Amino acid sequence: MIHNTSLQKWSRLAQKQLDQQFINSIINGLQCSPFEAQAILESVYSVYAPYFETSGTLKPGQFLFQVVSIEAASNTPLEECEQTTVVLTLDAGEEDLAIRQSHGIVSLRRHRMQRLAHEAFQQGGLLTLEDLANRLLNCGERTLSRDLYALRDQDIILPLRSIIKDMGRAISHRALIIEQWLQGKEYEQIGHITHHSIPSVQNYVNKFKRVVALTEQNFDIHSISFLVKISTSLAQQYYELYKNTRAVPHRTKELKSFFKKNCSSPNRGGSHD
Repeated sequence: MIHNTSLQKWSRLAQKQLDQQFINSIINGLQCSPFEAQAILESVYSVYAPYFETSGTLKPGQFLFQVVSIEAASNTPLEECEQTTVVLTLDAGEEDLAIRQSHGIVSLRRHRMQRLAHEAFQQGGLLTLEDLANRLLNCGERTLSRDLYALRDQDIILPLRSIIKDMGRAISHRALIIEQWLQGKEYEQIGHITHHSIPSVQNYVNKFKRVVALTEQNFDIHSISFLVKISTSLAQQYYELYKNTRAVPHRTKELKSFFKKNCSSPNRGGSHD
C-alpha cells in the first residue's frame, strides 16, 4: 500500500525532473545561462501557478478568471495594470436554482453579481462593471447599473474596482461609509457592508468630523481639503453629506461634542488617506 506521504514524495521528485528538463531545454534551445533559465522557470511558475494549483480541484460551476489586481493604482491604464488569476463561481448549483425558483431571474443575477465580486475581492482582485456585463453575465451595463443601485438601497455595496478605487462617476466608497455611520451603524457593521477594515472606517469618520468642524468655523473648501489632507472633491462630498443627510440623534450629538473639543484646533491630526 502506498501512503499519501509517499505519493507526495514521488510527486515532488517528478516535478524536480520536469523542472530540470525545462531548464535544459531553455539552455540548449535559447542559448541561455543556467541562471537565466532558472529565472524563466520561476516566471512561468509565478504566472501559471494558479492553473497548476487548481488543476483538478475546481468545483462544477467554477472557472479561472483574469482580473485587475487590487494593488493596481486607479490612474494606471487597464492594459498596463497588474493582473491576477482568481477562481470564480458562476453557477452554484442548488443554491442558485433555489433563488431562481423563489425570486426570479433578476434576483439570481444580483445574487451572482455579489458572489462574483466578493470572490474576486477576497482573492486580491477587483472586477469591473464591464467584466460582469460583457464577460460573465452577458447582459447590458445599464442593466447592471440598475442592479447596483437596487442593491445599494438594501445597504449592499459590491467591492468593484470603480467603488474601491473611486473611479469614474461611481460614488466614493468613503462617502458610502459616512452615510452608513450617519444612519447609526457601528464600525464593525460598516466594515462588513463595505468590505473595509475597522481602522479604515474609523479613519474616514474622523476625517469627516474634521471637515464638518472646519465647515462650522467658516473655512473654505480648499482650506479644509489642505488641513484634513484629502482631495477637494472628497471634502465637497463630505460637506454635502453633512448638509443633506439626516443623521440619527446620537450621531448628531457625537458631532456636536466633536465640534466643542476641536473648534480651537483646526490643524490637529489628519493622516494621509
